[in-house]
Amino acid sequence: MLEVIQKQRQYFQSNKTKSLQFRINQLQKLKSVIKLNEALILEALHQDLGKSKYEGFISEIGILYDEINHMIKYLPKWSKVKKVKTPIVHFRSRSYLMREPYGVTLIISPWNYPFHLSINPLIGAIAGGNTAIIKPSEYSINTTKLLQSMMKEHFKEEYIAVITGGKEETNQLLNESFDYIFFTGSVPVGKIIMEKAAKHLTPVTLELGGKSPSIVCYDANIELAAKRIVFGKLFNAGQTCVAPDYLLVHRSIKDELIEKIIYFIEQFYNEPLTNPLYPKIISNRHFNRLISLIKNKIPLYGGAYNEEVLKIAPTLMTNVDLDGPLMTDEIFGPILPIIEFQHLSEAIKIVSHNPNPLALYLFTQDKQIEKDICQQIKFGGGCINDTLLHLATPYLPFGGVGNSGMGRYHGKASYETFTNQKSILKKKYFDINLRYPPYTDNKFKKIKKLFK
Repeated sequence: MLEVIQKQRQYFQSNKTKSLQFRINQLQKLKSVIKLNEALILEALHQDLGKSKYEGFISEIGILYDEINHMIKYLPKWSKVKKVKTPIVHFRSRSYLMREPYGVTLIISPWNYPFHLSINPLIGAIAGGNTAIIKPSEYSINTTKLLQSMMKEHFKEEYIAVITGGKEETNQLLNESFDYIFFTGSVPVGKIIMEKAAKHLTPVTLELGGKSPSIVCYDANIELAAKRIVFGKLFNAGQTCVAPDYLLVHRSIKDELIEKIIYFIEQFYNEPLTNPLYPKIISNRHFNRLISLIKNKIPLYGGAYNEEVLKIAPTLMTNVDLDGPLMTDEIFGPILPIIEFQHLSEAIKIVSHNPNPLALYLFTQDKQIEKDICQQIKFGGGCINDTLLHLATPYLPFGGVGNSGMGRYHGKASYETFTNQKSILKKKYFDINLRYPPYTDNKFKKIKKLFK
């Protein structure tokens, strides 16, 4: 590991990664490499998570093409030196901003979207002019092996390298000094990453998670809300950091909404435990954790599971304890707690009971309700009358707040995340003695006039 880091540091110091044309060429090359390996990527995702080709493509490949195209299109504009105004006290000067790469970056990616969440940050690292070491998850073993072979075949390790392994290898990496760390994963591990980074004063982006609510108000389009909540919750079998974690529904429409949710579950995933289009849980460990959340409880709907294939049927839970595991821990699976409310203030109070969520989804046609929710609840991002799709656009920076993370990426935000902004004041040779000692009373009077 140390050898790879040293090679990357030397390569970065050669300045080869910094030219605009080099960065654009590497982004184009990355896109070609992904296209070349599309079928293998989709097969690896199916082996790891049981994803269908359609789900694998739209969530892990297609979104990357869009991101790369966007980056190539706008990178020449974003990377230009930007002139800014100069105050009168800096007479005969000009001010400008320029962005520079950090250097050797470390990208630690999770298992739930193992290809997408390894490559999307890499796009920002390349665009910024950095080198990158990717540490994928040990759980998504097939995608991790493929990612390593792809990068090794098409990129020099002094530029982009993939290091595999588990906790031990991750700890070894974190003991080394990097110029930037980008982590996607759980809150507990995020705290460890930040603690390790602090020892080297390394800046970090943390893309974490949390309990993301869906709030369905009395005036919502019930059928559309049900369809989009089922889509968001069961995509990747609920193993999505921005999946609707629990549902808050107005009492007056609760029964009708639940009826529609069940209808769409059965429309989308008939016989889920044997349906090849319904994804599986990543590992026995994660499967057992999810089963423990519903064990000895009576679900409103679903609850079946098959340990041999690591599948859990879509499950709806009511009569939920707000202080129980279903409402204090991020579920990260196809289990949806449902809680009713009468007044909007009740829903706001329930959401605020937990740390700031990564996402929030609101279903309403009332602009005042929309305004109240967006102003009174702190969350990373979200959708009005939809789920998940706010992360599928390069024009919206994606990230959390507080317990759900720090920093933003996607599109321009990725480029800015992986670059440092330099502020430069360029002074003409013209000079005045007012700034220099001795500081007489006369100089003091003159300087005060300048700052009125």
